[in-house]
Amino acid sequence: MQSAPAWPPPPASLRPSAFPHPALHALHRLARALLFPAYWALDRLLGCCAPGARPSGLAGLRAAAGAAAALLLLLLAGLPLALPALPLWLLLQAWRRPFCYAPPPPCWAPPAPWRPPAQPVRRFGFLSANVCLLPDGLARFSNLSHSQRRAEEVGALLLAALRPSRYGTTGCGPPGPGAPAGALTAALPAGLDFVCLQEVFDPRAAHRLVSRLAPSLGPVLYDVGSLGLQRGPHLKLLGSGLLLASRYPLLRAAFRSFPHARREDALASKGLLSAQAQVGILDGRRVVGFLHCTHLHAPSEDGPLRCKQLTLLLDWIERFEAESRQSGEAVAFSVLLGDLNFDNCSLDHAQEQEHQLFDHFRDPCRLGTRREQPWALGLWGRALPRRGALALVTPLVLRALEQEKGRHRYLAGPARGGPRPKPWRGRRLDYVLYRGVAGAPLSPDVEQVTFSTALAGLTDHLAVGLQLRVSALP
Repeated sequence: MQSAPAWPPPPASLRPSAFPHPALHALHRLARALLFPAYWALDRLLGCCAPGARPSGLAGLRAAAGAAAALLLLLLAGLPLALPALPLWLLLQAWRRPFCYAPPPPCWAPPAPWRPPAQPVRRFGFLSANVCLLPDGLARFSNLSHSQRRAEEVGALLLAALRPSRYGTTGCGPPGPGAPAGALTAALPAGLDFVCLQEVFDPRAAHRLVSRLAPSLGPVLYDVGSLGLQRGPHLKLLGSGLLLASRYPLLRAAFRSFPHARREDALASKGLLSAQAQVGILDGRRVVGFLHCTHLHAPSEDGPLRCKQLTLLLDWIERFEAESRQSGEAVAFSVLLGDLNFDNCSLDHAQEQEHQLFDHFRDPCRLGTRREQPWALGLWGRALPRRGALALVTPLVLRALEQEKGRHRYLAGPARGGPRPKPWRGRRLDYVLYRGVAGAPLSPDVEQVTFSTALAGLTDHLAVGLQLRVSALP
Protein backbone atom coordinates (compact mmCIF):
# COMPACT_ATOMS: atom_id res chain seq x y z
CA MET A 1 0.00 0.00 0.00
CA GLN A 2 1.38 3.40 -1.01
CA SER A 3 1.99 5.77 1.91
CA ALA A 4 0.51 9.26 1.77
CA PRO A 5 2.94 12.12 1.04
CA ALA A 6 4.13 14.20 3.99
CA TRP A 7 2.27 17.42 4.76
CA PRO A 8 3.62 20.00 4.44
CA PRO A 9 6.13 18.60 1.94
CA PRO A 10 9.77 19.72 1.99
CA PRO A 11 10.63 22.23 -0.79
CA ALA A 12 13.33 20.01 -2.29
CA SER A 13 14.73 22.45 -4.86
CA LEU A 14 14.19 25.75 -3.02
CA ARG A 15 16.90 27.34 -0.86
CA PRO A 16 16.65 30.56 1.19
CA SER A 17 19.82 32.16 -0.16
CA ALA A 18 20.13 33.29 -3.77
CA PHE A 19 23.81 32.25 -3.65
CA PRO A 20 25.24 28.73 -3.40
CA HIS A 21 27.80 29.73 -0.73
CA PRO A 22 27.56 32.07 2.32
CA ALA A 23 30.76 33.89 1.30
CA LEU A 24 29.21 34.94 -2.01
CA HIS A 25 26.11 36.15 -0.18
CA ALA A 26 28.27 38.23 2.20
CA LEU A 27 30.21 39.77 -0.70
CA HIS A 28 26.94 40.64 -2.43
CA ARG A 29 25.65 42.42 0.68
CA LEU A 30 28.94 44.33 0.91
CA ALA A 31 28.75 45.40 -2.75
CA ARG A 32 25.17 46.65 -2.32
CA ALA A 33 26.10 48.55 0.85
CA LEU A 34 28.94 50.32 -0.97
CA LEU A 35 26.67 51.16 -3.92
CA PHE A 36 23.83 52.47 -1.77
CA PRO A 37 24.95 56.10 -1.11
CA ALA A 38 25.42 56.83 -4.82
CA TYR A 39 22.24 54.93 -5.71
CA TRP A 40 20.21 56.87 -3.13
CA ALA A 41 21.51 60.27 -4.31
CA LEU A 42 20.90 59.42 -7.99
CA ASP A 43 17.40 58.22 -7.18
CA ARG A 44 16.56 61.47 -5.41
CA LEU A 45 18.00 63.51 -8.30
CA LEU A 46 15.73 61.65 -10.72
CA GLY A 47 12.80 62.47 -8.46
CA CYS A 48 13.60 66.17 -8.79
CA CYS A 49 13.03 65.84 -12.56
CA ALA A 50 9.55 64.32 -12.25
CA PRO A 51 6.72 66.57 -13.55
CA GLY A 52 4.94 66.68 -10.18
CA ALA A 53 8.14 67.71 -8.37
CA ARG A 54 8.79 70.87 -10.40
CA PRO A 55 8.42 73.89 -8.10
CA SER A 56 6.59 77.10 -8.86
CA GLY A 57 7.72 80.55 -7.81
CA LEU A 58 11.16 81.95 -7.15
CA ALA A 59 11.41 80.61 -3.58
CA GLY A 60 10.48 77.13 -4.72
CA LEU A 61 13.05 77.23 -7.50
CA ARG A 62 15.79 78.29 -5.08
CA ALA A 63 14.91 75.51 -2.65
CA ALA A 64 14.86 72.92 -5.44
CA ALA A 65 18.21 74.14 -6.78
CA GLY A 66 19.74 73.90 -3.31
CA ALA A 67 18.42 70.38 -2.81
CA ALA A 68 19.67 69.30 -6.24
CA ALA A 69 23.13 70.73 -5.52
CA ALA A 70 23.31 68.87 -2.20
CA LEU A 71 22.25 65.61 -3.85
CA LEU A 72 24.81 66.08 -6.61
CA LEU A 73 27.56 66.55 -4.00
CA LEU A 74 26.39 63.41 -2.21
CA LEU A 75 26.45 61.51 -5.51
CA LEU A 76 30.02 62.64 -6.16
CA ALA A 77 31.02 61.70 -2.61
CA GLY A 78 29.57 58.23 -3.08
CA LEU A 79 31.37 57.51 -6.34
CA PRO A 80 34.71 56.41 -4.75
CA LEU A 81 32.76 53.63 -2.98
CA ALA A 82 30.51 52.80 -5.93
CA LEU A 83 33.16 52.52 -8.66
CA PRO A 84 34.95 49.45 -7.20
CA ALA A 85 31.69 47.97 -5.89
CA LEU A 86 29.94 47.95 -9.28
CA PRO A 87 32.36 45.47 -10.98
CA LEU A 88 32.14 43.24 -7.89
CA TRP A 89 28.33 43.34 -8.00
CA LEU A 90 28.31 42.54 -11.72
CA LEU A 91 30.71 39.62 -11.23
CA LEU A 92 28.64 38.12 -8.42
CA GLN A 93 25.54 37.97 -10.62
CA ALA A 94 27.13 35.04 -12.48
CA TRP A 95 26.62 32.88 -9.34
CA ARG A 96 23.30 34.30 -8.23
CA ARG A 97 20.10 32.27 -8.59
CA PRO A 98 17.34 34.24 -10.35
CA PHE A 99 15.15 34.59 -7.23
CA CYS A 100 15.19 34.59 -3.44
CA TYR A 101 13.05 32.21 -1.41
CA ALA A 102 11.67 33.25 1.97
CA PRO A 103 10.62 30.04 3.73
CA PRO A 104 7.72 30.13 6.18
CA PRO A 105 8.62 30.25 9.89
CA PRO A 106 8.73 27.03 11.94
CA CYS A 107 5.34 27.87 13.48
CA TRP A 108 3.69 28.16 10.03
CA ALA A 109 0.62 25.99 9.50
CA PRO A 110 -0.54 25.70 5.87
CA PRO A 111 -4.19 25.02 5.06
CA ALA A 112 -5.25 21.42 5.56
CA PRO A 113 -4.57 19.43 2.39
CA TRP A 114 -7.47 18.98 0.02
CA ARG A 115 -8.45 15.31 -0.02
CA PRO A 116 -10.81 14.50 -2.87
CA PRO A 117 -13.13 12.69 -3.32
CA ALA A 118 -13.91 12.82 0.43
CA GLN A 119 -13.99 16.60 -0.03
CA PRO A 120 -15.42 16.97 -3.55
CA VAL A 121 -14.80 20.72 -3.94
CA ARG A 122 -12.18 23.23 -2.82
CA ARG A 123 -12.01 26.94 -3.60
CA PHE A 124 -8.74 28.76 -4.30
CA GLY A 125 -8.28 32.54 -4.27
CA PHE A 126 -5.77 34.36 -6.51
CA LEU A 127 -4.78 38.03 -6.68
CA SER A 128 -2.69 39.98 -9.20
CA ALA A 129 -1.66 43.61 -8.66
CA ASN A 130 0.88 46.01 -10.17
CA VAL A 131 2.02 47.93 -7.08
CA CYS A 132 4.50 50.36 -8.73
CA LEU A 133 7.12 49.88 -5.98
CA LEU A 134 9.88 51.49 -8.01
CA PRO A 135 12.77 53.42 -6.51
CA ASP A 136 11.25 56.69 -5.22
CA GLY A 137 12.67 58.85 -8.01
CA LEU A 138 11.17 56.69 -10.75
CA ALA A 139 7.86 56.23 -8.89
CA ARG A 140 7.36 60.01 -8.92
CA PHE A 141 6.97 59.86 -12.69
CA SER A 142 3.77 57.86 -12.03
CA ASN A 143 2.57 60.48 -9.52
CA LEU A 144 3.60 58.22 -6.62
CA SER A 145 6.25 58.51 -3.92
CA HIS A 146 7.43 57.00 -0.62
CA SER A 147 7.85 53.44 -1.93
CA GLN A 148 8.88 52.13 1.50
CA ARG A 149 5.77 53.46 3.18
CA ARG A 150 3.55 52.22 0.35
CA ALA A 151 5.13 48.76 0.67
CA GLU A 152 4.14 48.68 4.35
CA GLU A 153 0.56 49.66 3.50
CA VAL A 154 0.30 47.12 0.67
CA GLY A 155 1.56 44.39 3.02
CA ALA A 156 -0.98 45.36 5.69
CA LEU A 157 -3.82 45.24 3.16
CA LEU A 158 -2.75 41.82 1.91
CA LEU A 159 -2.69 40.48 5.45
CA ALA A 160 -6.16 41.92 6.04
CA ALA A 161 -7.33 39.91 3.02
CA LEU A 162 -6.79 36.77 5.07
CA ARG A 163 -9.67 37.91 7.28
CA PRO A 164 -13.32 38.68 6.40
CA SER A 165 -13.94 41.74 4.22
CA ARG A 166 -14.42 45.08 5.96
CA TYR A 167 -15.88 46.97 3.01
CA GLY A 168 -18.90 46.42 0.81
CA THR A 169 -18.98 44.84 -2.61
CA THR A 170 -20.89 46.03 -5.66
CA GLY A 171 -21.80 43.67 -8.47
CA CYS A 172 -20.52 44.87 -11.85
CA GLY A 173 -23.33 43.21 -13.76
CA PRO A 174 -25.63 40.21 -13.60
CA PRO A 175 -23.96 37.03 -14.85
CA GLY A 176 -25.74 34.78 -17.29
CA PRO A 177 -26.67 31.19 -16.50
CA GLY A 178 -23.52 29.26 -15.63
CA ALA A 179 -21.34 32.34 -16.19
CA PRO A 180 -18.87 33.72 -13.62
CA ALA A 181 -19.81 36.79 -11.62
CA GLY A 182 -17.84 40.04 -11.53
CA ALA A 183 -17.65 42.30 -8.49
CA LEU A 184 -16.26 45.77 -7.81
CA THR A 185 -15.12 46.03 -4.21
CA ALA A 186 -13.30 48.48 -1.94
CA ALA A 187 -11.38 45.66 -0.22
CA LEU A 188 -9.06 42.96 -1.41
CA PRO A 189 -10.96 39.67 -1.68
CA ALA A 190 -10.92 37.64 1.52
CA GLY A 191 -9.46 34.16 1.66
CA LEU A 192 -6.52 34.69 -0.68
CA ASP A 193 -4.28 31.68 -1.29
CA PHE A 194 -1.87 33.01 -3.93
CA VAL A 195 -0.68 36.60 -4.52
CA CYS A 196 1.33 37.77 -7.53
CA LEU A 197 2.67 41.34 -7.47
CA GLN A 198 4.39 43.22 -10.27
CA GLU A 199 6.80 46.20 -10.21
CA VAL A 200 8.31 45.33 -6.83
CA PHE A 201 11.56 46.74 -8.22
CA ASP A 202 12.93 48.46 -5.11
CA PRO A 203 14.88 45.91 -2.99
CA ARG A 204 14.08 47.63 0.31
CA ALA A 205 10.36 47.70 -0.52
CA ALA A 206 10.54 43.99 -1.40
CA HIS A 207 12.10 43.16 1.98
CA ARG A 208 9.41 45.14 3.79
CA LEU A 209 6.71 43.19 1.95
CA VAL A 210 8.38 39.85 2.63
CA SER A 211 8.78 40.59 6.35
CA ARG A 212 5.03 41.26 6.46
CA LEU A 213 3.82 38.38 4.30
CA ALA A 214 6.04 35.39 5.05
CA PRO A 215 5.07 34.91 8.74
CA SER A 216 1.33 34.89 7.97
CA LEU A 217 0.86 33.96 4.31
CA GLY A 218 3.55 31.32 3.81
CA PRO A 219 6.49 30.96 1.40
CA VAL A 220 7.45 33.97 -0.75
CA LEU A 221 9.53 34.23 -3.93
CA TYR A 222 11.01 37.71 -4.38
CA ASP A 223 13.97 39.67 -5.78
CA VAL A 224 13.27 37.84 -9.04
CA GLY A 225 15.40 38.40 -12.13
CA SER A 226 18.67 37.66 -13.93
CA LEU A 227 20.75 40.78 -13.26
CA GLY A 228 24.09 42.05 -14.52
CA LEU A 229 25.48 41.41 -18.00
CA GLN A 230 23.23 39.13 -20.05
CA ARG A 231 23.40 37.71 -23.55
CA GLY A 232 22.97 40.29 -26.27
CA PRO A 233 24.88 41.88 -24.57
CA HIS A 234 22.40 43.56 -22.24
CA LEU A 235 22.95 45.23 -18.87
CA LYS A 236 20.17 44.53 -16.39
CA LEU A 237 20.18 46.78 -13.33
CA LEU A 238 16.59 46.08 -12.21
CA GLY A 239 14.97 42.71 -11.63
CA SER A 240 11.66 41.51 -13.03
CA GLY A 241 9.67 43.21 -10.25
CA LEU A 242 7.73 39.97 -9.64
CA LEU A 243 6.81 38.68 -6.18
CA LEU A 244 4.82 35.51 -5.50
CA ALA A 245 3.38 34.60 -2.09
CA SER A 246 1.52 31.39 -1.31
CA ARG A 247 -0.48 29.93 1.57
CA TYR A 248 0.30 26.45 0.25
CA PRO A 249 3.75 24.78 0.19
CA LEU A 250 5.87 25.48 -2.90
CA LEU A 251 7.66 22.48 -4.37
CA ARG A 252 9.60 23.97 -7.27
CA ALA A 253 10.18 27.30 -8.98
CA ALA A 254 11.99 28.67 -12.04
CA PHE A 255 12.49 32.02 -13.74
CA ARG A 256 13.25 32.72 -17.39
CA SER A 257 14.11 36.19 -18.66
CA PHE A 258 12.77 37.63 -21.92
CA PRO A 259 15.71 38.02 -24.34
CA HIS A 260 14.64 41.33 -25.91
CA ALA A 261 13.47 44.69 -24.57
CA ARG A 262 13.46 48.34 -25.64
CA ARG A 263 13.40 51.83 -24.16
CA GLU A 264 12.54 52.01 -20.46
CA ASP A 265 12.27 48.21 -20.19
CA ALA A 266 15.82 47.60 -21.46
CA LEU A 267 17.36 47.79 -17.96
CA ALA A 268 14.77 45.50 -16.34
CA SER A 269 14.93 41.70 -16.32
CA LYS A 270 11.30 41.00 -17.14
CA GLY A 271 10.30 37.39 -17.73
CA LEU A 272 8.23 34.48 -16.42
CA LEU A 273 8.27 33.19 -12.84
CA SER A 274 6.75 29.71 -12.56
CA ALA A 275 6.04 27.76 -9.40
CA GLN A 276 4.48 24.43 -8.46
CA ALA A 277 2.45 24.26 -5.24
CA GLN A 278 1.03 21.22 -3.51
CA VAL A 279 -2.59 21.78 -2.51
CA GLY A 280 -3.79 18.30 -1.58
CA ILE A 281 -3.52 14.52 -1.64
CA LEU A 282 -5.53 12.14 -3.85
CA ASP A 283 -5.22 8.35 -3.42
CA GLY A 284 -1.75 8.72 -1.89
CA ARG A 285 -0.59 11.03 -4.70
CA ARG A 286 0.05 14.75 -4.71
CA VAL A 287 -2.53 17.25 -5.92
CA VAL A 288 -0.62 20.22 -7.37
CA GLY A 289 -1.32 23.60 -8.89
CA PHE A 290 0.85 25.69 -11.21
CA LEU A 291 1.37 29.45 -10.82
CA HIS A 292 2.88 31.52 -13.63
CA CYS A 293 3.61 35.22 -13.01
CA THR A 294 4.76 37.73 -15.62
CA HIS A 295 4.97 41.37 -16.65
CA LEU A 296 5.24 42.02 -20.38
CA HIS A 297 6.97 44.81 -22.30
CA ALA A 298 5.46 48.19 -21.44
CA PRO A 299 5.68 50.64 -24.42
CA SER A 300 2.24 50.52 -26.05
CA GLU A 301 3.50 50.69 -29.65
CA ASP A 302 5.69 47.56 -29.34
CA GLY A 303 2.98 44.99 -30.03
CA PRO A 304 5.19 42.63 -32.13
CA LEU A 305 7.71 42.42 -29.28
CA ARG A 306 4.94 41.59 -26.79
CA CYS A 307 3.67 38.87 -29.16
CA LYS A 308 7.15 37.30 -29.18
CA GLN A 309 7.14 37.38 -25.39
CA LEU A 310 3.71 35.72 -25.30
CA THR A 311 4.94 32.92 -27.59
CA LEU A 312 8.02 32.39 -25.42
CA LEU A 313 5.87 32.48 -22.31
CA LEU A 314 3.60 29.68 -23.59
CA ASP A 315 6.58 27.51 -24.48
CA TRP A 316 8.18 28.08 -21.06
CA ILE A 317 4.92 27.24 -19.27
CA GLU A 318 4.59 23.93 -21.12
CA ARG A 319 8.21 23.02 -20.42
CA PHE A 320 8.02 23.89 -16.71
CA GLU A 321 4.83 21.93 -16.17
CA ALA A 322 6.16 18.91 -18.09
CA GLU A 323 9.44 18.93 -16.12
CA SER A 324 7.70 19.41 -12.75
CA ARG A 325 4.95 16.81 -12.96
CA GLN A 326 5.62 13.40 -11.48
CA SER A 327 3.86 10.22 -12.47
CA GLY A 328 0.40 9.98 -10.95
CA GLU A 329 0.12 13.61 -9.83
CA ALA A 330 -3.26 15.27 -10.20
CA VAL A 331 -3.27 18.88 -11.43
CA ALA A 332 -5.94 21.11 -9.88
CA PHE A 333 -5.22 24.23 -11.94
CA SER A 334 -2.72 26.18 -13.98
CA VAL A 335 -3.05 29.96 -13.53
CA LEU A 336 -1.27 32.81 -15.34
CA LEU A 337 -1.24 36.15 -13.51
CA GLY A 338 0.27 39.50 -14.38
CA ASP A 339 0.35 42.80 -16.18
CA LEU A 340 0.35 41.94 -19.90
CA ASN A 341 0.44 45.62 -20.97
CA PHE A 342 -2.22 45.28 -23.67
CA ASP A 343 -5.98 45.56 -23.48
CA ASN A 344 -8.97 44.06 -25.26
CA CYS A 345 -10.40 47.33 -26.55
CA SER A 346 -7.62 49.24 -28.39
CA LEU A 347 -7.30 48.70 -32.15
CA ASP A 348 -3.50 49.07 -31.81
CA HIS A 349 -3.39 45.86 -29.76
CA ALA A 350 -5.01 43.61 -32.38
CA GLN A 351 -1.98 41.29 -32.62
CA GLU A 352 -1.90 40.61 -28.89
CA GLN A 353 -5.69 40.27 -28.66
CA GLU A 354 -5.64 37.47 -31.26
CA HIS A 355 -2.63 35.62 -29.85
CA GLN A 356 -2.83 31.86 -29.31
CA LEU A 357 -2.47 32.50 -25.58
CA PHE A 358 -6.26 32.69 -25.43
CA ASP A 359 -6.54 29.24 -27.03
CA HIS A 360 -4.47 27.73 -24.21
CA PHE A 361 -5.81 29.72 -21.22
CA ARG A 362 -9.29 30.95 -20.40
CA ASP A 363 -9.84 34.64 -19.68
CA PRO A 364 -13.04 34.89 -17.58
CA CYS A 365 -13.42 38.59 -18.45
CA ARG A 366 -13.24 38.07 -22.22
CA LEU A 367 -15.98 37.06 -24.66
CA GLY A 368 -13.75 37.37 -27.74
CA THR A 369 -11.47 39.79 -29.56
CA ARG A 370 -12.44 43.32 -28.40
CA ARG A 371 -15.51 41.83 -26.70
CA GLU A 372 -15.63 41.89 -22.90
CA GLN A 373 -18.02 40.55 -20.31
CA PRO A 374 -20.53 43.29 -19.40
CA TRP A 375 -19.13 43.34 -15.86
CA ALA A 376 -15.43 43.44 -16.81
CA LEU A 377 -13.61 46.58 -15.62
CA GLY A 378 -10.40 48.33 -16.64
CA LEU A 379 -7.58 48.20 -14.15
CA TRP A 380 -5.18 50.95 -15.18
CA GLY A 381 -5.86 54.28 -13.49
CA ARG A 382 -4.67 57.58 -14.88
CA ALA A 383 -5.76 59.96 -12.10
CA LEU A 384 -6.33 57.94 -8.94
CA PRO A 385 -6.40 60.25 -5.90
CA ARG A 386 -3.44 60.65 -3.58
CA ARG A 387 -3.41 58.33 -0.58
CA GLY A 388 -5.10 59.71 2.48
CA ALA A 389 -6.92 57.77 5.15
CA LEU A 390 -7.74 54.29 3.83
CA ALA A 391 -11.34 54.56 4.97
CA LEU A 392 -11.80 57.69 2.82
CA VAL A 393 -9.93 56.89 -0.39
CA THR A 394 -11.09 53.38 -1.25
CA PRO A 395 -14.87 53.96 -0.93
CA LEU A 396 -14.44 57.25 -2.85
CA VAL A 397 -12.93 55.46 -5.84
CA LEU A 398 -15.42 52.61 -5.50
CA ARG A 399 -18.39 54.99 -5.76
CA ALA A 400 -16.81 56.83 -8.70
CA LEU A 401 -16.15 53.66 -10.72
CA GLU A 402 -19.76 52.55 -10.32
CA GLN A 403 -20.69 55.38 -12.71
CA GLU A 404 -19.45 55.87 -16.28
CA LYS A 405 -18.55 59.49 -15.49
CA GLY A 406 -16.20 58.30 -12.76
CA ARG A 407 -14.67 55.68 -15.03
CA HIS A 408 -13.95 58.37 -17.63
CA ARG A 409 -12.21 60.36 -14.91
CA TYR A 410 -10.13 57.65 -13.24
CA LEU A 411 -9.50 54.97 -15.89
CA ALA A 412 -7.16 55.53 -18.84
CA GLY A 413 -8.50 55.61 -22.39
CA PRO A 414 -7.56 53.35 -25.35
CA ALA A 415 -3.99 53.32 -26.64
CA ARG A 416 -3.10 56.29 -28.90
CA GLY A 417 -6.44 57.96 -28.19
CA GLY A 418 -8.62 55.55 -30.17
CA PRO A 419 -12.42 55.41 -29.84
CA ARG A 420 -13.83 54.36 -26.48
CA PRO A 421 -16.32 51.48 -26.44
CA LYS A 422 -19.72 52.37 -25.00
CA PRO A 423 -20.37 52.03 -22.17
CA TRP A 424 -16.77 52.83 -21.18
CA ARG A 425 -15.31 50.39 -18.64
CA GLY A 426 -11.58 51.20 -18.93
CA ARG A 427 -8.48 49.43 -20.28
CA ARG A 428 -7.84 46.02 -18.74
CA LEU A 429 -4.07 45.42 -18.69
CA ASP A 430 -3.98 43.07 -15.69
CA TYR A 431 -5.04 39.47 -16.21
CA VAL A 432 -5.72 36.28 -14.26
CA LEU A 433 -6.08 33.41 -16.76
CA TYR A 434 -6.61 29.76 -15.92
CA ARG A 435 -6.92 26.27 -17.37
CA GLY A 436 -7.34 22.67 -16.28
CA VAL A 437 -5.77 19.51 -17.67
CA ALA A 438 -7.70 17.49 -20.24
CA GLY A 439 -8.61 14.07 -18.90
CA ALA A 440 -7.56 14.95 -15.34
CA PRO A 441 -9.75 13.91 -12.39
CA LEU A 442 -10.07 17.57 -11.26
CA SER A 443 -11.81 20.42 -13.06
CA PRO A 444 -11.49 24.19 -12.30
CA ASP A 445 -14.33 26.66 -12.85
CA VAL A 446 -14.62 30.38 -12.11
CA GLU A 447 -16.89 31.46 -9.28
CA GLN A 448 -16.03 35.16 -9.13
CA VAL A 449 -13.74 37.81 -10.56
CA THR A 450 -13.04 40.76 -8.26
CA PHE A 451 -11.92 44.26 -9.23
CA SER A 452 -10.59 45.95 -6.10
CA THR A 453 -9.99 49.62 -5.35
CA ALA A 454 -8.21 48.74 -2.07
CA LEU A 455 -4.83 49.89 -3.47
CA ALA A 456 -6.16 53.19 -4.85
CA GLY A 457 -3.59 55.90 -4.17
CA LEU A 458 -0.89 53.32 -3.42
CA THR A 459 -0.40 52.46 -7.09
CA ASP A 460 -1.74 53.42 -10.52
CA HIS A 461 -3.47 50.04 -11.07
CA LEU A 462 -6.47 48.37 -9.54
CA ALA A 463 -6.08 44.80 -8.32
CA VAL A 464 -7.83 41.81 -9.90
CA GLY A 465 -8.83 38.70 -7.99
CA LEU A 466 -10.05 35.29 -9.13
CA GLN A 467 -11.83 32.62 -7.13
CA LEU A 468 -11.62 29.15 -8.67
CA ARG A 469 -13.88 26.28 -7.68
CA VAL A 470 -12.03 23.02 -8.33
CA SER A 471 -14.18 19.89 -8.35
CA ALA A 472 -13.34 16.20 -8.29
CA LEU A 473 -14.94 14.54 -11.30
CA PRO A 474 -17.06 11.45 -10.65
